[in-house]
Amino acid sequence: MLSVSHSPIVSYLLWCLLLLTLASCNGEVATAKPKVGFGYKLVSLVQLPNGGGLVGCLQVKQRTSTYGPDIPRLRLFVKHERRERVRVQITDADKQRWEVPYNLLPREPAPPVTGCKVTGAPFTAGEYPGEELVFTYGRDPFWFAVHRRSTGQPLFNTSAGVLVFKDQYLEVSTALPKDAALYGLGENTQPGGIRLRPNDPYTIYTTDISAINLNTDLYGSHPVYMDLRSLGGRGVAHAVLLLNSNGMDVFYRGTSLTYKVIGGLLDFYFFAGPTPLAVVDQYTSMIGRPAPMPYWAFGFHQCRWGYKNLSVVEGVVEGYRNAQIPLDVIWNDDDHMDAAKDFTLDPVNYPRPKLLAFLDKIHAQGMKYIVLIDPGINVNNSYGVYQRGMARDIFIKLDGQPYLAQVWPGPVYFPDFLNPNGVSWWIDEVRRFHDLVPVDGLWIDMNEASNFCTGKCTIPKTHQCPIPDSKTPWVCCLDCKNLTNTRWDEPPYKINASGQTARLGFNTIATSATHYNGILEYNAHSLYGFSQAIATHKALQGLHGKRPFILTRSTFVGSGAYAAHWTGDNKGTWENLRYSISTMLNFGIFGMPMVGADICGFYPSPTEELCNRWIELGAFYPFSRDHANFASPRQELYVWESVAKSARNALGMRYKLLPYLYTLNYQAHLTGAPVARPLFFSFPDFTPCYGLSTQFLLGASVMVSPVLEEGATSVTAMFPPGTWYNLFDTTKVVVSKTGATVKLDAALNEINVHVYQNTVLPMQRGGVISKDARATPFTLVVAFPFGAGEQADAEGAVYVDDDERPEMVLAEGQATYVRFHASVRGKDVTVRSEVQMGSFSLRKGLVIEKVLVLGLEGTGGKDLVIQVDGTDAGAVATSSPYFTAGGNAKVQGEEGVEEDSKKKSVSVEIGGLALPLGKSFTLTWKMQIEA
Repeated sequence: MLSVSHSPIVSYLLWCLLLLTLASCNGEVATAKPKVGFGYKLVSLVQLPNGGGLVGCLQVKQRTSTYGPDIPRLRLFVKHERRERVRVQITDADKQRWEVPYNLLPREPAPPVTGCKVTGAPFTAGEYPGEELVFTYGRDPFWFAVHRRSTGQPLFNTSAGVLVFKDQYLEVSTALPKDAALYGLGENTQPGGIRLRPNDPYTIYTTDISAINLNTDLYGSHPVYMDLRSLGGRGVAHAVLLLNSNGMDVFYRGTSLTYKVIGGLLDFYFFAGPTPLAVVDQYTSMIGRPAPMPYWAFGFHQCRWGYKNLSVVEGVVEGYRNAQIPLDVIWNDDDHMDAAKDFTLDPVNYPRPKLLAFLDKIHAQGMKYIVLIDPGINVNNSYGVYQRGMARDIFIKLDGQPYLAQVWPGPVYFPDFLNPNGVSWWIDEVRRFHDLVPVDGLWIDMNEASNFCTGKCTIPKTHQCPIPDSKTPWVCCLDCKNLTNTRWDEPPYKINASGQTARLGFNTIATSATHYNGILEYNAHSLYGFSQAIATHKALQGLHGKRPFILTRSTFVGSGAYAAHWTGDNKGTWENLRYSISTMLNFGIFGMPMVGADICGFYPSPTEELCNRWIELGAFYPFSRDHANFASPRQELYVWESVAKSARNALGMRYKLLPYLYTLNYQAHLTGAPVARPLFFSFPDFTPCYGLSTQFLLGASVMVSPVLEEGATSVTAMFPPGTWYNLFDTTKVVVSKTGATVKLDAALNEINVHVYQNTVLPMQRGGVISKDARATPFTLVVAFPFGAGEQADAEGAVYVDDDERPEMVLAEGQATYVRFHASVRGKDVTVRSEVQMGSFSLRKGLVIEKVLVLGLEGTGGKDLVIQVDGTDAGAVATSSPYFTAGGNAKVQGEEGVEEDSKKKSVSVEIGGLALPLGKSFTLTWKMQIEA
């Protein structure tokens, strides 16, 4: 839209002209009609001392009654909290309003509400600059904007809309350039792909509604978006977070974005970027870095709702081993429970002695066991978990009594995780259950919270609930009546809940119910799963000091610091296969990189072909799990021989890539960088990939291009400029000069996975269980540009540690981090490493056995020299080193690459090595060039 060559002043004036045009000709920007609100004027503005920010007082211009009375005075707070982050908060000037509790999401505090009496120096300048972002404003009517200091690029500007602030209705709009690419605003299933589409609905309110429902508020609440724009040929990104837990509709019209929120306050955070990776780094530095995951969590997981007894589970494990398909974790849905009650075992189908013997066996092999826990606690006087909860008074209440709902065990009460006693009770129950069964992680489901009933309910006196042997246990059997007599159950503005303007309390906790200290469910609803994840994380971390693994369905801003996520109840269809990619990529942006979908679909039965293609894709989800519904036919990966073959192929590559995936986990924990990411993260200047939702990257340089269409034996894939090598057959090369769309062969049992040039990729031999795979020797795959001539470089890294430690930190004796560098200078080739904290790797005996170098020009290598820690180590560090030169590559790409394919480009393998990973090494040799 605006060229970066413009001066900041010119850019800003052009943007103001655009806003005036929009205000006069585009009613969609000025969405606040006069009957809703007339805005505010700024009556005072002071600057707090010591960099404390600006505090202002806003006064309503004219009152209206639509959606309730206007709040007469508002407090404005603006602060540049970091060089790349500015916060703009607007709230009631006279009364404290609900906001996300600071103990759940720690952050810098805003000044206390003190009316419009604030001590400070009057601020009269028209703008308030930080190091990277500038806050500007107008006084009457009040509006605000944020732009880049360096270029004047506008990021957010409310001047064409009207600020509305009522107790249960807040509205604010920003103008947007038409070509801005937006991502985020979830959780929802987006049929159009990861890029937000104008006029699609974006409602944010945690809801138990199947992920097969499109453009509907789902399990998580993430009111954040990333904005990527191509300016002067350069991709520039920023993000905007509205930190608010209340329900909201967000209307994106292409040239504007409007928030309509039913409570809380307006608490905006702007993140300057300017790259997508920088945006996520800045965002997660504020909301919490992604939790470190144990190594085994990157293995393959198998679950089914319907493993009716322990013998079935044992048979599943045996089936995987017999088929030689990798498997690390076996799961139970609620089948292990006694009558679906949390923290119990079915004494008949999962007798404790036999279960403990089974766990001893699989634990000895390195396998893990995870079970499901729902938040609803069965109302049952003979049930110790319930008794202890009642004794400590930790359940959410309605009209002074525990709120009654229904889930799988029948009548339940919901624990209050905002109550400190509720958290300590939960921690104790987890400990008690772990003493009963030494599970390796917990799966917290149904925590939106889900309720089979709606309204205020009582236990029926005329029939049993749950109904014995019911085929439809999800149908409400309590006696219930709708709640319509409070403004919390029936707010004046109805968000598009469940995609049908449903009641806020529909199939969840009544919004007039109360938490600890009188906190309304109306305000805290979308925090329920988040608060449960925090409590569960505390519980698991306190057991034996091991790194927790938690899988949660409901999420909020910051949930990634405690848990992984799966995309919920999907369907075994080709469309759902495709949708899974966008949802997975969105959660990387949301700061939850450990994410995946139910492979082969949760229900109904997938076809054999679909399951082939789904395991090929799902093998490269960060979280890789097959999960099915009890009503579906069995779909474990060994059921069909063709699927077993695809699984061995795709999961075989995953297990070779485990050191790379685990290193991405480390980088995510340090910087928030997503494990799976859209292509524009690595290629922000390449605009054709801005909407690409059928391929994705693992890290910066491994690209997955799955088949997503029935009957297809090829896939058309987009390749950003550069050289890409097929990891299954490195002689297959795609050379893209300006960005190529290439048709790739993809037989039923094959998926295309490519590594990008300039990369050193750490791999191991693989295996069928991560414990064994991680002990095997390493291979370094060094990818240079095709036909690398006089000069080329590549780099990579690997992180290894004892993944049992709760903290993922680089410490001597506990972890090792190795950087790899490779270079070509004429005929001279060098591969070297730099080791930090090498003793852990040395103690584990980790070695590099092979270096595979791709893209070199020549026919082979000679004059190999090896140094370890700076000294000649040819006799010590190697067994019998050798060179092997691969044949000429098979090159694909756009027109004009034929000449490239004539180059004498080969792969060179240096094998027979035994280089200690924990010691720095240097390999050098010369390439042989035929005349």
